[in-house]
Amino acid sequence: MQWRATYGATDVLFEFGDRLWVSDGPHVVAALGFHYPTRMAVARLADGGLFVWSPVALTAAVRRAIDALGPVAHLVAPNHLHHVFLTDWVQAYPEAQLWAPPGLARKRGDLTFDGELAGPTDAPWADDLEQGTVPGNRITTEVFFFHRPSKTVLVADLVQQLPPEFYAGWRAKVARLDLMTAEDPTVPRKFRMTFSDITAARQAVDQILAWPCEQVAFAHGPLVFANGQTVLTRAFDWLKP
Repeated sequence: MQWRATYGATDVLFEFGDRLWVSDGPHVVAALGFHYPTRMAVARLADGGLFVWSPVALTAAVRRAIDALGPVAHLVAPNHLHHVFLTDWVQAYPEAQLWAPPGLARKRGDLTFDGELAGPTDAPWADDLEQGTVPGNRITTEVFFFHRPSKTVLVADLVQQLPPEFYAGWRAKVARLDLMTAEDPTVPRKFRMTFSDITAARQAVDQILAWPCEQVAFAHGPLVFANGQTVLTRAFDWLKP
């Protein structure tokens, strides 16, 4: 298995495949003071528009790099936790369509969404990306995406891997017990314990694992350059009957 972590990468946009780029943003602070790295992916669709997945902080440098790629057509939050920077993007790109995962429209009543991500749909990016929703988790419902041209799966929160030294003190102990800093990318224990419908989750994951994936871009983990399907299969081993 090969991967490269790009925490704090110097390139604003890193080319990660055919018509796909990733960019690392600033850390965000979540519950109990845990901080997380952020990462977005940008796909140039066949029609030339940009599909922006999990937007990070919109700095001047990020905006210049994005504008050099093409017009922003879609702003996509993969779950209801990845919404922190959406307001700035909506203001900067008012003509872009804004897409919500299940639960985010209720949480962000200040934003006007153009549609909700559900299961496989005839979405405007369907020629370039497939999507699959993993239901039944009490923390969040995540929508996975598979970018066909680069054979890359985009993963927000449901699979993670942070460096062992990423946290200190009691947070490091909690992260280790939660498997956030495990040896390989995996589903943290908090997500494993909060699935209310394992059967539905297993069926959704089986669909995701059937994608001919070679690469994986994790929001909270490494960039996987090869054997992506194997990496994801191992991450969901615990879900097998």
